[in-house]
Amino acid sequence: MDDDWVDINDEEVKEIREALENQTLASAAAKIQNYCEQLDHVELNIAVTGESGSGKSSFVNALRGLGDEEENSAPTGVVETTMEPTAYHHPKYPNVKVWDLPGIGTPNFKADEYLQQVGFNRYDFFIIIASERFKVSNVQLATEIQRMKKRFYFARSKIDDNIRAEKRKKGFDEEKTLDKIRQDCIRGLQENGVVSPTVFLISSHELCHYDFPLLEETMERELPKHKRHVLLLSLPNITVKINQRKKEALQANIWKMALLSGAVAAVPIPGLSVAVDVTILVKEISRYYEAFGLDDASLQNLSEKMEVPVEELKAVLKSPLNKEISADVVIKLLTKAAGAGVMVVEYWLSTIPVLGSMAAGGLSYATTYHMLKSCLNELADDAQNVLMRALQTEV
Repeated sequence: MDDDWVDINDEEVKEIREALENQTLASAAAKIQNYCEQLDHVELNIAVTGESGSGKSSFVNALRGLGDEEENSAPTGVVETTMEPTAYHHPKYPNVKVWDLPGIGTPNFKADEYLQQVGFNRYDFFIIIASERFKVSNVQLATEIQRMKKRFYFARSKIDDNIRAEKRKKGFDEEKTLDKIRQDCIRGLQENGVVSPTVFLISSHELCHYDFPLLEETMERELPKHKRHVLLLSLPNITVKINQRKKEALQANIWKMALLSGAVAAVPIPGLSVAVDVTILVKEISRYYEAFGLDDASLQNLSEKMEVPVEELKAVLKSPLNKEISADVVIKLLTKAAGAGVMVVEYWLSTIPVLGSMAAGGLSYATTYHMLKSCLNELADDAQNVLMRALQTEV
């Protein structure tokens, strides 16, 4: 297992291992249950700031997988539309909040006062956006954020507009144009005292292009592990690399869910094991489905952004889980994967004291692990097929 994707720290893993070695399966499972519940309640607060008209609100919407005119999207316009810090919850992960902060750059702007006014302490990191060169106010804000020991990222927005304008010129070269914009931004920051600045070129309307994937990787890498996991799952599924990393992150949790299943199966209560297996499976598979953006709303949004009919996106879906994720469907898949006889054997083993119950736990662990891994692979493959079709690439 890749340590980058383990949300339980070394000390906690040691506790679980010791509990298992002492044959206290229920104790180990209780620890994992507690960690999983904590993970469900992890909050992530992302602050988006910059000068008026820089495209802050559009970026807030893009981070949440929404367009500018959808329900619950942040209002956008050619004039400043954000007068006070406004939190926009992620539509699938309500504990993830993207904050649209008031514009900076007014004549009376003071970075320290601004940060106090917007509630500096609640944010995990800041994204400072400019649609042209970064100005003195951007640098003042970055310096103050750094002084308060929090992370920030410079993002140059509306790159798609710049590329469209430059395409009209003879001898257009996209890479040279992008490099010219990047170097101009870097020079502007250096002239105002920023040493070795990094600038990410982005387009809120074409999030999968330019530097957003690099910005996402950088933000993710610099967050604590438990928040890294939440950020990754909440991101729009817009690149093959994000799709693969989501799969790896979700796969790293499978053994924890399987161990919970095994602990319940070791308790000799008729029917209890199967009921909990199904509950775990439905919850986890639904988590995969949402993380990969396979729900109707996500597919419709992708269809509109990429100008590909939603019917074409749905046509590449192969997993039966895309039609329905319910207890009945999961039981059918569970029966098919493990064989009806496995459930019967599991029940009879669970009635045999000590040895039998531990065997039942192992059987339930193996069955749950296999089912979750199989379903994860199916949905990850479907998500990649959808992405390839959206990008007009052969599936």
